Amino acid sequence: QVQLAESGGGLFKVGDSLRLACAASGPSASESAIAWFRQVAGKEREFVAAIGRHGLGTNYAESMKGRVTISRDKPVNMVHLQVNSLKAEDTAVYYCAAAVPDGAWDFWGQGTQVTVSS
Repeated sequence: QVQLAESGGGLFKVGDSLRLACAASGPSASESAIAWFRQVAGKEREFVAAIGRHGLGTNYAESMKGRVTISRDKPVNMVHLQVNSLKAEDTAVYYCAAAVPDGAWDFWGQGTQVTVSS
């Protein structure tokens, strides 16, 4: 089991940078891969980035490569998502998710709203 809590959302301006945090806890937290997804109201949830357990291996959505960095602080199981050069279309609810080895993205946080205005 993994519990997830996101933070760092808010109101930003076009061109700003943001850094979201996902605190993972629970008996399987350190063994889980962690990912960020985002969802705009009325649209499907979209993959943003993922990082493997122990911080090994990263994967990024093609559309966001070059603007996004995912990192993991192993001792505290905190995963950060840095997004640079924000665009209005980055406005969404951002969720972190966890997958235990050989599992799917079964554990989700409550999400944090990011709003980017011009």
